[in-house]
Amino acid sequence: MVTKMTATSFETFNDEKWKEVAEKSLRGLPFEKLITKTIEEIDLKPLYTKEQFEKDFRTNDQMLHSVRKGIESPDWTIAQCSYVVDGKTYVSELKESIERGNEAIVYDGSRKLTFKEAELQELANLIQLYPLYAFNVSEEDSFMKLFDQINEADRKNVKGVFTGKAILPEGFHLLRTSYANMIPLHQQGADIITELAVTLSIAAEKAEQYNSFVSFSNQFFVRFAIDTQFFLEIAKLRAFRVLWQTFAEAYGYTKFSKIPILSETSLRTYSKLDPYVNLLRAGNEAFSAVLGGTDVLTVHPHNILTNPTPASVRYARNIQLVIKEETFVQYVLDPSGGSYYIDTLTNQMIDKAWELFKTIEEQGGYSAYVANGELNKKLDQLYKQRMDQISRREKSLIGTNIYADLTTSFEKEEKIVHVERRLAEPYEKLREFFEHSQPKTVLLTFGKLKDFKARADFVLGYLATAGIKTEQSPPFSTVEEARDWMKQHNFDYAVICTPPKETKVIMDEFIQDFPNEKWIDIAGKFDAKQEAEWKKAGVSGFIYQGQNQLEKLTKLQTHWEEVKK
Repeated sequence: MVTKMTATSFETFNDEKWKEVAEKSLRGLPFEKLITKTIEEIDLKPLYTKEQFEKDFRTNDQMLHSVRKGIESPDWTIAQCSYVVDGKTYVSELKESIERGNEAIVYDGSRKLTFKEAELQELANLIQLYPLYAFNVSEEDSFMKLFDQINEADRKNVKGVFTGKAILPEGFHLLRTSYANMIPLHQQGADIITELAVTLSIAAEKAEQYNSFVSFSNQFFVRFAIDTQFFLEIAKLRAFRVLWQTFAEAYGYTKFSKIPILSETSLRTYSKLDPYVNLLRAGNEAFSAVLGGTDVLTVHPHNILTNPTPASVRYARNIQLVIKEETFVQYVLDPSGGSYYIDTLTNQMIDKAWELFKTIEEQGGYSAYVANGELNKKLDQLYKQRMDQISRREKSLIGTNIYADLTTSFEKEEKIVHVERRLAEPYEKLREFFEHSQPKTVLLTFGKLKDFKARADFVLGYLATAGIKTEQSPPFSTVEEARDWMKQHNFDYAVICTPPKETKVIMDEFIQDFPNEKWIDIAGKFDAKQEAEWKKAGVSGFIYQGQNQLEKLTKLQTHWEEVKK
């Protein structure tokens, strides 16, 4: 037996053989069905191999070398925000958060606080021990008095970043003040390629204000929002390291240039609906940023859009602590390096972003790119594309455009932040409307449960995303049964759910005496001629996978508003 086993060999499989097997499993569908095209025009394939990687990119050594040399340390700084409304509470909560794992002092001047002298003195002591990340600080902000509390000899102990219209006093040389902030662009819909290219273009413009590249790079940092596209966001941060090194070499800097990457979890996919899903999104995004090699990370609480609580702030902080305690990834430099999938994405992003960067420079640089409207035009197009994907449910916002939970209400008021072009916002507006004005909605079902259940479940979930609660009729055996039931029961809106193969037979009989006074849709997608015939007979419309959901639900809202007048 052992002799027979040692003599056994296995057939070698290559990419082509794997593809043949995959195509057979698709049962006639094209292999391209397994490929997903991203908004960056990158094809996500079902399989990545060394063979294919070497064919496309020849060598990986230089890219890996640039990524790893650009990272200061595999560890990162936990930089959690505070959402309080006064200086005293800010200092108190800051001290507590540091005791519980926070590693930095974060201050956002857009939510200006008032500090008393005693509080400023406590902060002055803390910022000599922990890095400071201060954003949007104005000259009249009382936070500025903090810097006067620090002796000139001790100012060299203060490190981190500082942004805003306020001017720092002399001596704070380790506070970086020049930056490219991609978070606003990200929230407006920017894709990864645009973020990377615009970052370089801003850097090129700001570098001209310095005497040397070294003095510039010592003051420069970047800010990125990390979205839910896990592997793509890992590749984004890795690609930036390589792009930055190429950028530095263009200025004659031959050593490895390291600048801080500050990341935060993205708010454009956050939703007020089913907000605990935001907690899952934040965990996904945080781990992506860590694997991509971020230097500083902020995780936003799951209910930041409405009213963060001490518990939600603690959950956000603990996401990072759990990653460190459970994965030990802080001891590994470039943990995703060597994955053919992520390395391929990284290389593709490098090429695409560099080409776009050169295009921007050819048009006169960043300021010219903004002034001629090209950037806004691109952001508008990308936002519309994202919303179209969400509306057609090609992309999922769990709890929002799919798997909506109608058993819980949601807070409407935005007390902390307002994010323009947030993807969930149109659904939230629909939910708010139907929460206060609910049509009595029924599903008119035909046949056996097993035959119509798939369609009925789809319609239930589809309407739930707008907050429309749905009841179900008993299953009808005949159209006459359905007519009798409809005469005895009052409703405002109905959707006919039939076994797919029987829809035409049922509807051809139904339209002979269709209740035109009723607002009735049909579940399913049919050819244009058939749909036109049924609509002529009195059918209101159709509900099916792939249609523009927001457009359909908005029409339902408009119709109901007219009915209620």
